[in-house]
Amino acid sequence: MLHFWKDMASKKEVKKCYGLLGRNIDYSFSRGYFIQKFKKEKLTHCRYQNFDLDSIDSVKSILEMDNISGLNVTTPYKREIIPYLDKISEQSQKIQAVNTIQFGKNGKKIGHNTDIFGFERSLLEITSKLPKKALILGTGGASSAVAFVLEKHKINYIYVSRNPSVNQINYNNLTLSFLKKHKLIINASPVGTFPRINLFPEIPYDAIDETHILFDLIYNPLETLFLNEGKKRGAKISNGMKMLEYQAEKSWEIWNK
Repeated sequence: MLHFWKDMASKKEVKKCYGLLGRNIDYSFSRGYFIQKFKKEKLTHCRYQNFDLDSIDSVKSILEMDNISGLNVTTPYKREIIPYLDKISEQSQKIQAVNTIQFGKNGKKIGHNTDIFGFERSLLEITSKLPKKALILGTGGASSAVAFVLEKHKINYIYVSRNPSVNQINYNNLTLSFLKKHKLIINASPVGTFPRINLFPEIPYDAIDETHILFDLIYNPLETLFLNEGKKRGAKISNGMKMLEYQAEKSWEIWNK
């Protein structure tokens, strides 16, 4: 179902409208983050709304709204949104994923990826010495941003998927000795996201120790079972909240260029 601003027409003071595109996104903190930002900075002319789409086909009417000034994009549309845009940034082109839409003065819709900025900055806050090998759990749009950052820092990585393609491995291939060699493990899948918080990626957690870093892109809940298993074994852990904040501020910067 598509949720619009029901009171938009009656709020004449609203001149700039922003929002989040996705499916089943009631869990998302993005709307709350921007509502608080607008309140704190007294941006009374701005509104932020969730657009919960059953299908990407519904996005056309949103992109054509009169007051729309910027959009974020989340699962599962980071790749599906691309054909609806006039242009995408060089980084977005490389990883074929968009999480931010800018509306240019000429009406052109331009896709960007601020997940790259958010993940890199939050990762570097965890440690100044990055491991040489990493595992990326999941192969969706967010995983592409993760891979981009790992390549930039010359970290060798392998994708882990339930349905692996070329140069990817299955969860069943993960052995204790294999995990011991890969000190950075990033959950870029939705497994463990609210409300299904009792789920976690099926990896051999007994291989995890204090030399590992477990990073979960999920931020709701703040501590997933994936992170909890790492914490119990002494690993450094980080959720996706800082990444969300950094990518959100980067989106805001792009929207206001």
